[in-house]
Amino acid sequence: MLAALQLASAIALEIVATTALRQSNGFTRVWPTVLVAVCYPLCFYLLSRALRTISLAVAYAIWSGAGTAIVAAIGVLAFKEQMNTVKAAGLALIVLGVIGLQLGGTSR
Repeated sequence: MLAALQLASAIALEIVATTALRQSNGFTRVWPTVLVAVCYPLCFYLLSRALRTISLAVAYAIWSGAGTAIVAAIGVLAFKEQMNTVKAAGLALIVLGVIGLQLGGTSR
């Protein structure tokens, strides 16, 4: 249970950091840059803690897949980025891959 919470927190921090990275304007804006500098290290720390219990393949697939899907949605909703059929299919394949790894087992 603790590992799942650590993984979920790592995902949330990665999403905040990635969104702030876009807003940082090449690290020229202070507060988004601070968010990037704080959230990414915390994210990796929590991911490393989750890896004590959750297998590497499953944890990384969930972390990167969830982050990718949510950041893509944020891009479309908040930044008016385009979504097309090919991008949507790619995201669907990521989700299916994560589900497949999860069904394969989460223990080390």
